[in-house]
Amino acid sequence: MKLASLKYINKYFWKYRWRLFFGVLCIAVASWFAIFPAQLIRNGIDMVIEGLEQTNLAKEFTLQYSLRGKVFYGAAIFGLLVIGTALLRGLFTFLMRQTIIVMSRLIEYDLKNEIFDHYQKLSLSFYKKNKTGDLMNRISEDVSQVRMYIGPAIMYTVNLVIMFVMTLGTMLAVNAELTLYVVLPLPLMSLGIYYVNSIINKRSTEKQQQLSSMSSFVQETFSGIRVIKAYGRENDFESQFEEQVKEYRKRSLGLVKVDSMFFPIMSMLISASVLLTIYVGGIRVMDGTITPGNIAEFILYVNMLTFPFASVGWVTSLMQRAAASQARINEFLQTEPEIYNTETSLDLKVQGTIEFDNVGFVYPESGTVALDGVSFKVEQGKVLAILGRTGSGKSTITNLVGRLFDVSSGEIRIDGQNVKTFKTENLRTSIGYVPQEVFLFSDTIFNNIAFGLNKDEGNKERLKKWYTRPLKMPACMII
Repeated sequence: MKLASLKYINKYFWKYRWRLFFGVLCIAVASWFAIFPAQLIRNGIDMVIEGLEQTNLAKEFTLQYSLRGKVFYGAAIFGLLVIGTALLRGLFTFLMRQTIIVMSRLIEYDLKNEIFDHYQKLSLSFYKKNKTGDLMNRISEDVSQVRMYIGPAIMYTVNLVIMFVMTLGTMLAVNAELTLYVVLPLPLMSLGIYYVNSIINKRSTEKQQQLSSMSSFVQETFSGIRVIKAYGRENDFESQFEEQVKEYRKRSLGLVKVDSMFFPIMSMLISASVLLTIYVGGIRVMDGTITPGNIAEFILYVNMLTFPFASVGWVTSLMQRAAASQARINEFLQTEPEIYNTETSLDLKVQGTIEFDNVGFVYPESGTVALDGVSFKVEQGKVLAILGRTGSGKSTITNLVGRLFDVSSGEIRIDGQNVKTFKTENLRTSIGYVPQEVFLFSDTIFNNIAFGLNKDEGNKERLKKWYTRPLKMPACMII
């Protein structure tokens, strides 16, 4: 199991270290309140048995009724103490989840923001190499898998360690031999569940890959719906989507079939541990080594240890899935943008003189030569029209001016400075750009029109005055 990719999350653990510390402290206190009632029940059962024996011995005397009353009173006191400890355990369990699970949600929020911010910094070539559906899955599904490691996996792992140490120490203090019989099936249960979860992890990964493929297919289909309708290819795409869904159903059912083995294995081994406790404990009660209350106490300990041990396999599976997802996330987070600002980038306002000096450009994905030895100069305030057939490089020139790509050869200068020396933010906000492909954001028409304007320049207010003025239709319009 390769967990090295999860080291990336450590910086977030440090950021929320006090939440994590308080959460671990709550786990320890909740575990103590889980163990303490077992000791109360042991003492209560032994007290009741001893009290009833004394009552039977005193049945010929009036003392019998007094003893019976004390037994019932003592049992009621023990019952109230058990209820009180259960309520306190519930309180600290609530606080545990409010710290560790909430911490996992906060880290999920931070990680998604980090990924989204990094996506925006990456160059256009990155988006040509990777599908949109895959990008979306990494920031949604993969981050969710990582959150399961940050929250439940860590919480249950800490709970297992603390509960095991506390419970085992208490059990050994009572009877070492009975303790050995009680815990003997538990490692076998963990190994069995680990094996089942290994298969679950593999099939879950296959299911996740198919989900990513299906998401990409759907995204591409609806992005190109106009073309699909224009060529009447709806039925073909419906058939392709049906095949994608069938494969997803097949992988999901395969995962469910293996997952159904989890609880039968766990129940069988729990029952074996309880039977061993009753059998061996009964023998030791008869020879006077332990009391009947100890048997009840050990059965409670078995139930306390069952879920933490059973969760070993599940937690291991969560960690495997999280490691695989974080590796996918790291792959993109470690991708460096090809176009970036340096410490020497100029924070200057662009004036407008553009000069191409023997510029050449080759698209890295396809190797297509778009420009070769292009040279021209446009003075500030002048207009240049570039005409040519499709694929002649017109759009490439505009993309190179805004540094959406960098030239393969030659140099582009703006106001006498190499375009690479400007900060990309200053450069791009100084350019009015109408893309060849129409795209509207899910927003108002006004905000789409004002999309490229800086808020601090007052441009939106001027645009608002123009936008709200009455529209005067001409007497004649030619479209």
